[in-house]
Amino acid sequence: MKITAAVVHEKGQPFDLETLDLEAPRANEVLVRIVGVGVCHTDLKVWNQVRPAPLPIVLGHEGAGVVEQVGSHVTKVQPGDHVVLSYNSCGLCANCQNGQAAYCEQVIPCNFGGARLDGSTTLRKNGQVIHGVFFGQSSFATYVLASERNVVKVRQDAPLEILGPLGCGIQTGAGAVLNSLRARAGTSITIFGTGSVGLSAVMAAVVAGCTTIIAVDLKASRLALALELGATHTINSHDVDNPVRAIQDISAGGVDYALDTSAQPAVFRQAVDSLKILGVCGLIGGTAPGVEVTLEMNHLLLGRTVRGIIQGDSIPDIFIPRLVELHLQGRFPFDRLISFYALADINQACEDAEAGKVLKPVLRMTNENIVG
Repeated sequence: MKITAAVVHEKGQPFDLETLDLEAPRANEVLVRIVGVGVCHTDLKVWNQVRPAPLPIVLGHEGAGVVEQVGSHVTKVQPGDHVVLSYNSCGLCANCQNGQAAYCEQVIPCNFGGARLDGSTTLRKNGQVIHGVFFGQSSFATYVLASERNVVKVRQDAPLEILGPLGCGIQTGAGAVLNSLRARAGTSITIFGTGSVGLSAVMAAVVAGCTTIIAVDLKASRLALALELGATHTINSHDVDNPVRAIQDISAGGVDYALDTSAQPAVFRQAVDSLKILGVCGLIGGTAPGVEVTLEMNHLLLGRTVRGIIQGDSIPDIFIPRLVELHLQGRFPFDRLISFYALADINQACEDAEAGKVLKPVLRMTNENIVG
C-alpha cells in the first residue's frame, strides 16, 4: 500500500516527506493507521547518527493509532482496536522469556537494525529499499507495520493522539520510579534533568508517595513545571555552587533514590554522590559509545547501588494501560508535556526539541500530511 512517511537520507539532513510502498502484514504483524507519534531524543540521536542505524530510514517509535489489518496468527488485537506502539523484542531469548524484554539479547537489531530479524525490509520507493522497522514500527508515517509483541491495546475512550509517548519516553521515566527503583511511600528522590523523561519520573514519584521529590535542572521554566507536577523542591544548577550539597541539605544527608536522565558523566556522578547509605541511583538515556564516568569507590562500598534502566523495566502490555488509567483519573497529567505539530512540520518539531523549546513534540496525522 502507499503511505506517506518522513525519510532521513543523510546524517543530520532535513526529513523528506515522501510516498512509499509498505508491505502487507505477515502472519505475526499488525497494520496500524497512525493518529499521533511522539518525537523522542533517540530519534534525534539516530537522525544525527550519534546512534547508528542504516540510511535511508523512517524513524519514529512513539506511535499510537488504530489497527487496520492483522496477520493470520495475531490474536491480541483486531481491526478497530486503539493501540500504542512500544519497543520491539525477539520474544525468544532468556530475558524476553523472563519478562525482561527491554533487555532483549537482540535489542539492537530488533530496534535499530532497519529491517526484520530475518533481514527483510518493509518499505520501498520505486523499488529502492528504505529502511524501517525502527523499534518495530517506524511511525513517522501515516501507516506502519508492527509486530504482535509491540502493540499494546488501550481503552477506546482515552485520547489516542497523545498516547504515543507512553510507548517510550513517558514509560521510561515513570517506570524507572515505579518498576525499577520501586520507590516506597515516604522516601526521598532526586531527579536530574526535567525533560519529558524526568518530569514523567516526577509525576510517578508523586504516585508512589515519595515525600521529598527534588528536581535538578538548568532551565527555570522546567523547574517551575516540576513544582506544578508535584516536586517538593527544585535546584537550578546555575544558582548553586554544589548541587550535591544542596540535595544533602534538603534531605538530611542524602536521598533514598536518584535518577540521571541527562546521560552526562558529570551529572551522573552528582546523582550517585547525592545518595544516602543504601541508596540506589538509576541511569537513563544513552550516549555515544565509549563515554566513561568516574565514581568514588568508598562511596559505593557503603551499600549504594548504581544500575542502568531501559524502558523503565516496563512490560508494556501491563504498564501502559496502568498509566492510561492514572491519566484518566487526573493523577498522571503527562499531557502537560506535549506540544502538537503536523507531520509536515517534523523538521520544526525536531529543531524545537533539540533547542529545548518544547518538552515532547507529538506529530498529528492530518490530510495535509498526505503527499503524492
